[in-house]
Amino acid sequence: MGMNALHGMRVVDLSHVIAGPTASHYLALEGAEVIKVEHPVKGDILRGGMRDLLDQGIPAGFAAINGGKQSLAMDLSQPRARELLAALVSTADVFIENLRPGAVARLGFDYASVRAIKTDIVYASISGFGQEGRWGQRAAYDHVVQAATGMTMMQGSPEQDPIKVGFPVVDTATGLVAGQAIMAALIRRLRHGVGAYLDVSMAQAALQLMWPDAARAGVSGRDATRVGNRGFSGSPGAASFKCADGWIATAANTLPQFRKLCETVGLPQLPDDPALIDQAALRQGGFLAAQDAGRVHALLEQAIASRSATVLEAELAALDVPCARLRQLSQLLQEAADGHLMTLPLRKTPYAKGTLTDFGSGYKADHDSGTALPTAPRLGQHTAAILQTLGVQDSELSALAAAGTIRCD
Repeated sequence: MGMNALHGMRVVDLSHVIAGPTASHYLALEGAEVIKVEHPVKGDILRGGMRDLLDQGIPAGFAAINGGKQSLAMDLSQPRARELLAALVSTADVFIENLRPGAVARLGFDYASVRAIKTDIVYASISGFGQEGRWGQRAAYDHVVQAATGMTMMQGSPEQDPIKVGFPVVDTATGLVAGQAIMAALIRRLRHGVGAYLDVSMAQAALQLMWPDAARAGVSGRDATRVGNRGFSGSPGAASFKCADGWIATAANTLPQFRKLCETVGLPQLPDDPALIDQAALRQGGFLAAQDAGRVHALLEQAIASRSATVLEAELAALDVPCARLRQLSQLLQEAADGHLMTLPLRKTPYAKGTLTDFGSGYKADHDSGTALPTAPRLGQHTAAILQTLGVQDSELSALAAAGTIRCD
């Protein structure tokens, strides 16, 4: 877990899938009590994954961003469920929703309605394109937002088809942005006693990830060149190369780094060749520039092709040349498991059918407890306990469960 900064805060979370639950995940990691409101039959759609099942209705992908939360399973189409949710909101500090813009209002839990119940609530609406504008009602998924915001057109090389980022980067970034916004709003509330309404969108998060490129495009009207697997610096020593046993990425951006790379792979004269390397640019400092980038890359490719990526990584790293062997994610986790590879606070959470490894809050702090979150909840696992705190009697719980209004696991 993190620094437990939000201990005593209650979050009512109506979000599902990745973006919203990621936001409340980081709040839970900081000690907040997160009550996840789910449909009593369907639950969060991420529960439907059948791969890597850790417990009933808890696949690894769901567990990764829902650990430590409580599951309140209620059908909000039913008036009594909405009454109970309103009572719960009156005890909350944060309200999160990522329904299609307008849907939460039809349930009676738009910001104005929730603020009437709890005046200092921090209310976060998460959507694809925000609550305003013509695109506000559009359905949105990660790869669609990547396409709409220009992210997909930035991937790959000019001669390739556009390529999306290979994991739901925008969903996750949206959760991070929302979590940051909620934390800032809570600090303001502590200082000034006022709540906040936060309009967080996937499109906004995508642009945040691309902000330097977006700023340049906004100033010049020109898009950056697609660089494929080459470094963004443009240096001929910043690229990925095929080796005898895999691939290696190097970032030899400066002359000293590039010289060490060339000496290591048997091309010691390359940095001083004025036909291939811009010597005038070197005298000005900054990153290396090529006179003939294609030729330089071809020479490096040829020199590196017969080398072992594992050996070359060790050699270059010892010379302070930034580099890394291209690894599968599973390979990195295996290598990092002993805790001596990098700062990576691995935590283990045992489930009935396996063990989940997580990385805490994404940073290491001096006041971090070092413990993992409790397990992610089964659907409706905490319904009875939560509703009992609102004064619901056992007889009504039984009746509501029998009617399908709630689910008690």
